[in-house]
Formats: sequence, structure tokens, C-alpha cells
Amino acid sequence: MALTTLKEMAGTRRAKFGTLVIELASPGIGYILKAAGAQFVFIDMEHSGFGFHTVKQLLRYMEAAELPAVVRVPSRHYHHIARALDMGAEGIMLPMVSTAEEAARIAAHAKYPPVGHRGVALGVAHDRYASGSPVTKMRAANKRVAVYLLVETREGVENVDEIAAVEGIDGIWIGHFDLSTSLGVPGQFDHPDLIAAENRVARACVENRKSFGCLVMNVERGIGAYHAGYDMICYSGDVWLLRETLRQGIDDLKAALGRRQKG
Repeated sequence: MALTTLKEMAGTRRAKFGTLVIELASPGIGYILKAAGAQFVFIDMEHSGFGFHTVKQLLRYMEAAELPAVVRVPSRHYHHIARALDMGAEGIMLPMVSTAEEAARIAAHAKYPPVGHRGVALGVAHDRYASGSPVTKMRAANKRVAVYLLVETREGVENVDEIAAVEGIDGIWIGHFDLSTSLGVPGQFDHPDLIAAENRVARACVENRKSFGCLVMNVERGIGAYHAGYDMICYSGDVWLLRETLRQGIDDLKAALGRRQKG
């Protein structure tokens, strides 16, 4: 069965593949990524220049292509979480989560009463501007929204068993650069301390039936990530894919034409 929603993706250990959008907010980007085989897209607000208006447009492009989108909002504040969801994000991702208390607050921010305390806005982007029963709409939203947390600190790893046990959290991702920095080994992704931390988070995800995700920059890392227990694998991003593909093509052309010109 095809996995068509983030909730469905979070409910299986099968590998899911997507990519990051951090720069290119073109109207065609959703269709381009879908045609390339992406199953989900990760829209970043933490490290990009995207504002909410741009993200709202991007979400419409992804909806048109039937490509589920998770938005990493710039903070754990309620107004960032609720605003992204009101704009139609199917999933949200929160940075730098280090305790179960933080995770519980995030889950409550993302869900309507009686599950949480998200402010009610209906007939807007998240429910496709349609009319209908408020109770039915709120229940549907609570079932639809997927919540992901980024564990990026030593404290987060130490508390990951309690974090993963929080109800309403669908998955945990590791932010490798920040976590390696927090562990005192910045950028050393093969360091034993980072691998041990990954393994600890992976076990917590398996034991609590949570999805486990990460960003990888090449195929080799992606294969290794799957064997390490990751099931949601975000392969590179728009900036790096464009840069590296173009660089490779130009380098190949220069090499081939250079040989021919010499001959």
C-alpha cells in the first residue's frame, strides 16, 4: 500500500524518502520533487529566509502535487506551531527538544481540545477553506497532524526515553551537526560518541513505536542511516542538489571537451 500521509509514514518502519526545501520556492517545486520520486518534503524555516507567507505558498504547491510536507518552524513557541498548522502544514518539526516536558507542551500546542490547547481556526487553509462541523473538523485535524521532534543536544539524548514516550509525538529526528557539536565532536559523524547517541535514540524510537528520521547528504550515508535504524530519510536539499548536479555536469563537459580539443 502506498504511504500517502505523514501519519501513515510514521506508523511503519519501511524506509521513506524525501528531500529538504530551504531556498527554492518555485510554483513547480512540488511537482518536480514528486516526479523525482520524493515521498515527503521537509520545508525549513529555521535556517532559511522563508517567512510564513512564503511557506504558505509552498504548502499549496505541495498539496497540488499531493506531496506531504513537514515544516520545521523557527522555535518551539506556540504561535509558530499553531500558525504553521493553520497554514496547512501536515506535519511540524521542532528544533532543540531536550526534555519530556518540552515534548508534552509541543504536542499540546499542536492539538485541538480536548487533546491539547491549539486555538481554533476553521474554514481556513488547513481544512481547505471548507465548511462543516467544528467538532468533526477538530477531530480530523488531531488525527491528521504529525509532530516530529529534533534531538540535537546531549541533554536530549539523555532524556530520549522519556521524550519518545510522550503521547502525541510521531517521530524523532537527529540533527547531526548540532548533536555532534553538543557532544564536543563537531562534524565528526563517525565518532563513537555520536554513534552511541544515535543508537540510544534509535532504541527509544523502536521501543515507543516512533518514526526515526534524519537528513543525509549522499547515498552512502542514506544506506548507512537505514541500517542504523532510521526509517524517514531526507536526501539532501534543493541548494546542494542543484549545485552538485550542475558542478558535475560542467566538470564532465570540461573534461570531455578538453580532451577533444587537445586531440
